[in-house]
Amino acid sequence: QVQLVDFGGGLVQPGGSLRLSCAASRSILSMYAMGWYRQAPGNQRELVAAITSGGRANYSDSVKARFTISRDNAKNTVYLQMNSLKPEDTAVYYCNAKSWGASGYDYWGQGTQVTVSS
Repeated sequence: QVQLVDFGGGLVQPGGSLRLSCAASRSILSMYAMGWYRQAPGNQRELVAAITSGGRANYSDSVKARFTISRDNAKNTVYLQMNSLKPEDTAVYYCNAKSWGASGYDYWGQGTQVTVSS
């Protein structure tokens, strides 16, 4: 019951930074969690970072100390600040919202391309 629009990707040099944004159509606090996944060709979609409605954040080991997830509840927006980017970070990044309940239904943004290359 939520629409997500993610944006902010682009081409960046190794060691550079990007900030992704995800705008939701309703309060992000109504979701169990908001997060970011990524998928490269031939790879499975993997969780990058997530934050619960209570503010607890977690990260994939591969991005710890480099990426930071944050949110602006008043704007229904979640962000992913990506620093010290590496070529292996290249992927399509998808915003995700996970609902409460036994089904744990997932909602997805359309995806935004991040390319790290010199």
